[in-house]
Amino acid sequence: MAIENSRKAFLKQIVADGSDKRHPLNDGETITLGRSATCQIVLDPQQHSGVSRAHAQLQPSQKFKSSGWQICDLNSANGTFVNGQAVTDAYILKSGDRISLGQNGPVFVFEAEALKVPTNPRKPANDDALSLTQLFPITSTGGELFKKGYLLPGILTVIAVVLLFTTAAAPLLFDSILAIYIAGMTYIFVYTLCGKQKPWWWLIGLGLLTFIMLDTPIFLLCAIVFRDIFPGDAFGMMEQIKNGVEVGIVQRLVTYFFGAGMCEEFFKAIPIFLCFYLGRKLKSPWREKLGVLEPLDGILIGAACGVGFTLNETLLQYVPQIMKTGSDGMLLGLQLLLPRILGNISGHMAYSGYFGYFIGLAALKNKPIQQAQVIGIGFVTAALIHGLWDTVSDYSPIFLVLIGVLAFAFLMAAILKARKLSPSRNQNFATQFVSPEE
Repeated sequence: MAIENSRKAFLKQIVADGSDKRHPLNDGETITLGRSATCQIVLDPQQHSGVSRAHAQLQPSQKFKSSGWQICDLNSANGTFVNGQAVTDAYILKSGDRISLGQNGPVFVFEAEALKVPTNPRKPANDDALSLTQLFPITSTGGELFKKGYLLPGILTVIAVVLLFTTAAAPLLFDSILAIYIAGMTYIFVYTLCGKQKPWWWLIGLGLLTFIMLDTPIFLLCAIVFRDIFPGDAFGMMEQIKNGVEVGIVQRLVTYFFGAGMCEEFFKAIPIFLCFYLGRKLKSPWREKLGVLEPLDGILIGAACGVGFTLNETLLQYVPQIMKTGSDGMLLGLQLLLPRILGNISGHMAYSGYFGYFIGLAALKNKPIQQAQVIGIGFVTAALIHGLWDTVSDYSPIFLVLIGVLAFAFLMAAILKARKLSPSRNQNFATQFVSPEE
């Protein structure tokens, strides 16, 4: 089969005055970018002092699926970035990729023409012919199962089923395994929609950190501020309601807004702010792995914190309490556990994930006043939705459905917008199309 494999490629240098420079890339040629006069693309040392003498290098790639070019960093002082991500190994370029020599250095855009259609398309294989890979598909696709994450939900499900069988005689342990499994599946759903890779151990660790912090003086301090200093004494209000005191819906909303919404959303955001700080202090590639640099980072970390918070409330507070009520305690505990964990996607995970979007959005802003405004809007919005849920819980279930759908819709809208704003959108696995050859 004859395929015309060559593609015309260019490297366009973005200039502030609009006089962009276009550098053609020729097949078989290696292009070095830097301040040295020996480089193929020479940058002015006076204007670009942060660029190394030999900063980065473009080379033709032999992979047919690629654009035909790859870039690598030449151990430069300030690093090479593609779409905001630090280049640590050879990176296969795609048309539209933004290359930055240092975070605040000169910017280039890689441009490549589309591949031409094969002149002699391959004929389909004989339908009557049988091969080993047809009879045993796993022999040819086994590697893709791990690479694309298709196996992970199944593996976790099998492990959970086996553990549930073996812990049937221990109700609290049984409930804990079931809760962790359901919460994990809902988080995988959010992670898949976000399409941004983060180390699994870091996300689990932050969820566990939130789980542990809930039983420390840190949460007590938040409760003192929002429930004692501010008008958020939800427990006192509930005692009044039990004693027959009439409490209006406005008073309930104000109390839950401060006592539940602001108190708990601020607490769950502490790990997100920690990652926001790490994103500014760590160096590549750890700042990209651990830090909050964009809204998708904030959503993923916020959702993980929401999972940890829900598991603590459910497994250490509500379920153990109701299981002590009598002979039906085990059944009542399970009946309480299921809606609390299943509802996490429109509950704590949604609130903190939505707030995380705004913290990540603040990471894209340069002015402190803009960062404060964005974070403030996100905090108030997340706390308000949380407070509305607790407020309408005393009224018709229809209102609970409406607020739950609203919270879920806000989270989904934040994810979609975060994917559009992402500096690394070209690497987002949720927005990539499957190659025709796969």
